Amino acid sequence: MSAPKGPFRLVTVNTAPERAKRLIGRVADLLKDRYEIIHVDNCDSIDQVEAKVKEHQPNVLFSASMWSDEQAKQIHDIARSVVPDIKLHAIPEGLQVKYGPDAIVDYLVEKVPVLLDS
Repeated sequence: MSAPKGPFRLVTVNTAPERAKRLIGRVADLLKDRYEIIHVDNCDSIDQVEAKVKEHQPNVLFSASMWSDEQAKQIHDIARSVVPDIKLHAIPEGLQVKYGPDAIVDYLVEKVPVLLDS
């Protein structure tokens, strides 16, 4: 068996930073045999994205499900302007509210390998 890919430095954009940290921790744990994912920081607002992406130079950024499609695009455009080859993913709007945190974890465990292997 080969070593996990990575490390991937991940920044999240989520108005609930503790929840983001917990959920990403669960995803990282479930995928740890395949990927080393390090949650380096969270942006509580869109205003923080540019500074935190500059500071951490992450490989990956996730925008959480509380952001609209337009806001997620804005977040991703800001991140890409700082780190052009960053891997981006927007968790579908409303997923957390409709289905709860376990749905977010299940969703990301399915989507993250596709993203990280791209």
